[in-house]
Amino acid sequence: MYHVLIALDEDEDRGRSQAKAVADLPAADSEVEATLLHTFTDNPGGASVTQVAGVRRAQEVLDEAGIETDVVETSGDPAEEILEVAREQDVDAIFVGGRKRSPAGKALFGSVVQSVVLDADRPVMVTGDVKVDE
Repeated sequence: MYHVLIALDEDEDRGRSQAKAVADLPAADSEVEATLLHTFTDNPGGASVTQVAGVRRAQEVLDEAGIETDVVETSGDPAEEILEVAREQDVDAIFVGGRKRSPAGKALFGSVVQSVVLDADRPVMVTGDVKVDE
């Protein structure tokens, strides 16, 4: 079984895009299992991971594709948490959602995706920030 970690934020379209990339893997319905991860950086309302729109949409896409999923929530620095969960669960690959940024924005501001790509000890797939048909 090929185990992937999908690191999700609140964005529904990005969540669908990431899940679609996993569903498009060869023999995904029988050979892939996915852990959906959301890291809360600030959660004063005490929301559950299942209330996060990006997580819900990704899970819908994966359920429809017949891919087994589990859901994990953490708190803290997103990049650190993604890498820690990937190690703990010994996943085969990490899927993260990229977003469009200007060159200046990339240089000036830290990026979760950039940190994960640079520090991961396993393959990282960066999916585009595109709309996916529902």
